[in-house]
Amino acid sequence: MIHQYKSNGYNIVMDVNSGSVHVVDDIVYAMIPLVEPLVNEGIKDADTIKTAVLHLADIPYPAAEIEEAVDEVLELEKQGQLFAPDIYENYVFDFKNRKTVVKALCLHIAHDCNLACRYCFAEEGEYHGRRALMSLEVGKKALDFLVANSGNRINLEVDFFGGEPLMNWQVVKELVEYGRSLEGPFNKRFRFTLTTNGVLLNDEILEFANREMSNIVLSIDGRKEVHDRMRPFRGGQGSYDMIVPKFQRVAESRGQERYYVRGTFTHNNLDFSRDVLHLADLGFEQISVEPVVAQPSDDYAIAETDLPKLKEEYDRLAAEMIKRRKEGRGFNFFHFMIDLEGGPCVAKRLSGCGSGTEYLAVTPWGDLYPCHQFVGNEKFLMGNVEQGIVREDIRDEFKHCNVYAKDKCKKCFARFYCSGGCAANAYNFHGNINDAYDVGCELERKRVECAIMLKVAEMEEQEGS
Repeated sequence: MIHQYKSNGYNIVMDVNSGSVHVVDDIVYAMIPLVEPLVNEGIKDADTIKTAVLHLADIPYPAAEIEEAVDEVLELEKQGQLFAPDIYENYVFDFKNRKTVVKALCLHIAHDCNLACRYCFAEEGEYHGRRALMSLEVGKKALDFLVANSGNRINLEVDFFGGEPLMNWQVVKELVEYGRSLEGPFNKRFRFTLTTNGVLLNDEILEFANREMSNIVLSIDGRKEVHDRMRPFRGGQGSYDMIVPKFQRVAESRGQERYYVRGTFTHNNLDFSRDVLHLADLGFEQISVEPVVAQPSDDYAIAETDLPKLKEEYDRLAAEMIKRRKEGRGFNFFHFMIDLEGGPCVAKRLSGCGSGTEYLAVTPWGDLYPCHQFVGNEKFLMGNVEQGIVREDIRDEFKHCNVYAKDKCKKCFARFYCSGGCAANAYNFHGNINDAYDVGCELERKRVECAIMLKVAEMEEQEGS
C-alpha cells in the first residue's frame, strides 16, 4: 500500500507495509501510482512496465525521463521500500493466542474533582456513580494484583488519575511507598505517573512528584479565555491564573522533560494552533492538545464540517514548528512525534494501548474496567482487585481488537501509527470496539502526514548543517 501527499513543498511517498518514507521529485511522484498497479498484477519485467507507462496519455515528461523515473521506482521496489507485502496480518494469530499479562494500571485515586470542566467524560469525577476516594487498602490490593498478573515483566506502570488525584494525595504517597517496597522482593520496577489539574499543587507535592513520578500530565487548554470557558471551578470562575505559574514551575523544575501540558480543543476554538503556540510562548516545551470527543448534541462537539479548518490548523502548526526550531525556540507536540526508524513493536502497532488486556482501570472500590473511559459502564466490568478478572470474555474481546479486525483500518495508511484508534471512542459512537470514530480517524491521518513532513524537514536541516 502506498500513500502519497504534498506538504510544505515536499513530495512525500509512504510505503505503508515497510514503513519506508521517500521524498521524491515531481516525475517519480507521478510515476509511482502508474507503476504500482502493474507491479501488483505481478509484472516484473522493467521494459514491459516502461512500455505500459509510456502508452498512457497525458504524461507531460520526455520518454527518457519517464524511463529513468520508472527505473528508480523499480529499484526501490527491489529493495523492499515500495509496494512491500503486508507481513503483519499473520502475526495477529500469534498475538491472539499469546498469554496475557497486565503491565499498567490507571488508578482512579479520586472520583471527585475541584473543577467543573464542561467536556469531562468523567462527569466532574463521578464516572456515572458516586463521589469516592480510593482507600489505601484498595490501592495496595491493586498493586498486588498488578504484580501477581504481570508475569515475567519487570517494568510496570501506574498512573494516578481522577477526578483530581491530588484530592487524595496522602494515599498517593503511601501507595508509591508501598509500590517501592514490592520492587525488590518481586523483581519489579514501578513507573509512576500523575495527571492533575494543578489547583492543589504546592511545593511539597512537587518535590515528591519530581522524586517519584516518571511523568506528570498537567491539564490546561491554552489561552486564558479558552481555558476558563471550558475548565472553570464549580462556582464558574476560571482556573487559568491559578495554575499557569504552578505549571511553569513544574516544567522548569523537571528541566523541560518528563511532563506534558495537555489540553483539549473544541468547536469553540477551532483555531487551536494558537492555543498550542500560546503554551509554547509560556515556556512549555512538551505540549499535547487534542480534539474533544463529544456527542453531536453537545454545543462544543467537533463536527465533520469543522474538519477542513482543523486540517489547516495542523498544517499551520507544523510550519510554525519548523520555523521555531530553526530559531532555537523548538518544542515537542505530542501528536507530531513519530519514529520512522524504530517505532513501537509489532504488537503495539497492531493493537494500540492494550486496554482490556495489558492496561486496566481501577475504581476507588477496586473494580476493574478495560480503561478509564469505560469506567461506570457495567457492561465492561471485568472483575475486581480481590478476585481478579472474572469476565475473561471481555478480556478476550479486547485481545482480538486490532487493525485487522476493523474494516475501516484495513485500507488506511495510518493504521500502523494509530493502531486502530481508541476502543472507547469506537464503542461510544458505534456500539462496537472494532469500529472506529470517524472524525478522530480523519484528524489522525492529518496528524500522521504532518508528523512525517516534520521529520523530513528535520532530516533535511541536519543534512544541510
